[in-house]
Amino acid sequence: QIPLRPPVLVDGVTLNGPTLDIREAESFLRDAMPIIMEEAVWKATDVKEKVCEWRSPEQLKDLLDLELREGGEAHPQILQRCRDAIRYSVKTGHPRFFNQLYAGMDPYSLVGRFITEAINPSLYTYEVAPVFLLTEEAVLQKMIEIIGWQEGGDGIFSPGGSVSNMYAVNVARYHHCPDVKVLGLSALPRLVMFTSQECHYSVAKAAAFLGIGTNNVYVIPSDKRGKMIPAEFEKQVQRAKDEGALPFMVNATAGTTVLGAFDPLEEIADICERHNLWMHVDACWGGGALMSKKHRYLLQGIHRANSVAWNPHKMLMAGLQCCAFMVRDKTNLLQRCHSAQASYLFQQDKFYDVSYDTGDKSIQCSRKPDAFKFWLMWKAIGTKGLEERVDRALAMARYLAEEIKKRDGFRLVMEPEYTNVCFWYIPPSLRDMADGPEFWRNVHAVAPVVKERMMKKGSMMVGYQPHGDKANFFRQIIISPQVSREDMDFLLDQIHSLGMDL
Repeated sequence: QIPLRPPVLVDGVTLNGPTLDIREAESFLRDAMPIIMEEAVWKATDVKEKVCEWRSPEQLKDLLDLELREGGEAHPQILQRCRDAIRYSVKTGHPRFFNQLYAGMDPYSLVGRFITEAINPSLYTYEVAPVFLLTEEAVLQKMIEIIGWQEGGDGIFSPGGSVSNMYAVNVARYHHCPDVKVLGLSALPRLVMFTSQECHYSVAKAAAFLGIGTNNVYVIPSDKRGKMIPAEFEKQVQRAKDEGALPFMVNATAGTTVLGAFDPLEEIADICERHNLWMHVDACWGGGALMSKKHRYLLQGIHRANSVAWNPHKMLMAGLQCCAFMVRDKTNLLQRCHSAQASYLFQQDKFYDVSYDTGDKSIQCSRKPDAFKFWLMWKAIGTKGLEERVDRALAMARYLAEEIKKRDGFRLVMEPEYTNVCFWYIPPSLRDMADGPEFWRNVHAVAPVVKERMMKKGSMMVGYQPHGDKANFFRQIIISPQVSREDMDFLLDQIHSLGMDL
């Protein structure tokens, strides 16, 4: 029997033994996990359940009792907090959640997230995250191979596609002007970058954040399908040169947010080669098509890019968040651009191969193991399974587009190129009205009302927006293999049911 030791007090605090009651903690976890599985997994993916339980912000504040107090609450009360958090959250894994560029719930990815949340690692060094650094490296190597960079490349997982695009701007600038890292903006000429009018807003944010300035982002017109016009791009490059500026990069988009358009990468690459521009491809949304032999033609020419952003949490359902930034480079460009050589982390005299301490390539210190869930899912279903998901999603989009053409009161904005199906719903009261300003003003008011009604009913979620000179239209996104033809029929029936009186 171990003799009791006298208590050790420091500043009035007893230090003998742990203060956490292990049995109590275990009991809480055992009680909480069934709630998570039943409410956040099984019910949340059941088509018979609601997508959301809508409450206004003020109502929800009262229901959740958000105030933080001096004393803690008993476990039964905390378990109820868990139930309430799940109940009033939007169920993004529901088969009828079509609102964003991510959806569905993959069981293997979910288990991967359970594991990484439980282990709670940070990906800066091999010594603290050996499994997760190796799985990240394996995933990046495979994605680089699929892009088509035969000589290899480098990469890092980032906390979002917006950050990946910011990486691209920073790396491209460093590539053209390496002194910027030490001397700063004052040592640079005026830099100009290019992107299409359909690009993601993160491109302008990157220019603002990195000190390039949004006025130095030259916006290239897109055609009626939402694709960058190469001839207009080259005109803008020449304009920047004529102004005495230094053109340094272009952001091409493979899968635009609203229309799902793919810029002509081969022609853009030709212009970049003529003018010595860094070519970045934002394939955060459209990168999933690379997994499909049938549809990878949409990204023809991506192998000529200098960098690519690709989010497997979107079309491939790896779970938020899972965002890869990759460069066609074998000279340690990422490392040279971002390293700070923190001596308390990246000691060079460690007992193992320090090339596996990849954290200095990142702009972060703490970094979540976002690749692991994707690796686990990929191991489970294989490249073939990922390809089948992509093919099915695009086939489902084609089915929906054909159904829209058949139905009175529904009108496609354009034929879908990807799984963004954009359409107007025109209520019976407007169907005999001639196209014109008054007609489109009335149509513009339809989608917001239908969206409000579907949210309050909880039947489904689908986004809408205006676009350029176009009135509000619905943007249906198809991703999850849980989605069926019946769900597509339900979508159209439900929109008509909710809007027929308008």
